[in-house]
Amino acid sequence: MMTARIKGRLTGLFVGAAAMALASSVAAETFTLRIGAGHPNGPTVYVNDTANFFVPEVKRRVAERTEHEIEFVEGYGGAIAGVADTLEAVESGLLDIGAFCMCFETSKLFLHNFPYYAPFGPQDSAQAMQTVRQVYNEVPWLTEAFTKDYGQVLLGLHGWDNYHLGTVEPWSTLDDLKGVKIAGAGPNLPWLETAGTVPVQSALPDGYMSMQTGVYSGWIMFPSGYLGFKFYEPAPNFTLIGFGAMGVNALTMNAASLSRLPEDVQAIIREVGAEYEAAAGANLNAAQERGLTGLKEAGANIVELAPEARQAWAETMAGFPARMAADGDGRGMPASDVLKAYIAAVSAAGYSWPVEYKID
Repeated sequence: MMTARIKGRLTGLFVGAAAMALASSVAAETFTLRIGAGHPNGPTVYVNDTANFFVPEVKRRVAERTEHEIEFVEGYGGAIAGVADTLEAVESGLLDIGAFCMCFETSKLFLHNFPYYAPFGPQDSAQAMQTVRQVYNEVPWLTEAFTKDYGQVLLGLHGWDNYHLGTVEPWSTLDDLKGVKIAGAGPNLPWLETAGTVPVQSALPDGYMSMQTGVYSGWIMFPSGYLGFKFYEPAPNFTLIGFGAMGVNALTMNAASLSRLPEDVQAIIREVGAEYEAAAGANLNAAQERGLTGLKEAGANIVELAPEARQAWAETMAGFPARMAADGDGRGMPASDVLKAYIAAVSAAGYSWPVEYKID
């Protein structure tokens, strides 16, 4: 027969188990997060990876590995915040998570655009992303600035595939471009200025109509974007120059939104963010190939800039990194350290710069 002491112990065990089950059931929650980007899903790789990898993977892993669930309210193509407003939308909490190009934050994220300040760099996106990550690791200021200045956490980096130039009219030398209005995102406009063109600040969603109506006559652009936004229709001439792939996009999360989540959910979000970054280079390289193939199939006139013309363009940029480093230093940023680290990392990765960049 069961003694009173044993009965008491069993009863306590049953009650404890029931209480634990009840606590687990009560603790399980569904968290809704708003995520968005100013560029649309589809023609822009970093947004495509956000919508088609980051979002479903976070949902799946949270459901499988925790007691909780994550639901996302997705707003791409400026549905919640535009290309120049996403950093601020995450800071204010309008978005919990935002994906954006830092090129549209030339003041607030001046130094984070450092790959633009050393053009004609890595042609391979995987190499570009690896060297940019190395600089972030060497100079923690870059990561810490997101939290310290803008109340958000950097989940992962992304980028653009190798930049070239699309124009309404064909050209072959720098002299042909003098006085021609060419659009860019912001930090790459100086590339155009040194060649004698008239740089115009613009954004991808405005490009088609602006070239069609003559507001400007070209775009400094990577093939995936040029194809995705159908720029080849108003400007069918695409010249391969190789300004380089640029790791200048970020996926960030509002720090307060992240801290409100259970620790196991936070860990998954960070984990998937790191994988989002790790896959960026290969995805961008694939997009470059698809873009060039698609442009050719669409009837674009694709030509490669003569080596001597490319070298001449690169030489006009020889002093650009040093000027930008001095500008950033003057703003109280570790700009010289960052530019030196980037140039060294690219060289150590085996890439040969067409011109020697020196930072004092």
